[in-house]
Amino acid sequence: MLPWKRVLRPLAALFLSAAAVTLPATAAHADTAPHSGWNDYSCQPSTAHPRPVVLVHGTLGNSVDNWLGLAPYLEARGYCVFSLDYGQLPGVPVFFGLGPIDRSAAQLATFVDQVRSATGAAKVDLVGHSQGGMMPRYYLKFLGGADKVNALVGIAPDNHGATLSGLTNLLPYFPGAADLIKATTPGLADQIPDSAFLTQLNAGGDTVPGVHYTVIATKYDEVATPWRSQYLSGSDVHNVLLQDLCPLDLSEHVVIALTDRIAFHEVANALDPAHASATTCASALS
Repeated sequence: MLPWKRVLRPLAALFLSAAAVTLPATAAHADTAPHSGWNDYSCQPSTAHPRPVVLVHGTLGNSVDNWLGLAPYLEARGYCVFSLDYGQLPGVPVFFGLGPIDRSAAQLATFVDQVRSATGAAKVDLVGHSQGGMMPRYYLKFLGGADKVNALVGIAPDNHGATLSGLTNLLPYFPGAADLIKATTPGLADQIPDSAFLTQLNAGGDTVPGVHYTVIATKYDEVATPWRSQYLSGSDVHNVLLQDLCPLDLSEHVVIALTDRIAFHEVANALDPAHASATTCASALS
């Protein structure tokens, strides 16, 4: 086996294992997403929840499977909820978020405009998992998104890169491995710490004025590591660790977005801070 393959195999295994948990046996697409409150373009935001919520999936996720837990949770609470697919590669179905992240941000920009046009809302709120919690920052910073977005809630976002529990630190020792990742899956290469994309994204500060930022992290994250690198710095940032809210929460990188109702409760607090309630272990039952 060539040396770089010894690196790529565990890297791929971590991403694919996450995807295997995320995707059911018969994966869905945006075209088959539920149309009652979730991706229902006839949904009109209420006075209580005037902004549509746009869900942004993570690497190797898609617009349906990443949100089978959170989308119904928010829809049941009266939100207009929408989700998109982005970062598609030719010939790769279902597993998205692999294309260049700047282009994915442009796809998000187009989708937000579609949602705003359909609902009549001046602004949306964004909730993203993993890459989906980080990629919108490019949209906010470089593509005019700050005027169209009220809040960005990142669930286990790799805001400063993902080391995959340190595996990416080995790439310099295997000539050609990083170039191969960049050539075949540029969205993965963009997430390696100190990549050109992340350097540009984080230059001059993590945030932009006018947007409320929330980061929800778990100390058991094995992908967006070290977990503290998920945190943002800025005057309008709320960084929260799940285990500070409920020490019994054992969620890792994938489960936090799939089924963790403690994380869901904190998302709801971030979307409606005026009516926020304390997030505790009991929130898992709400």
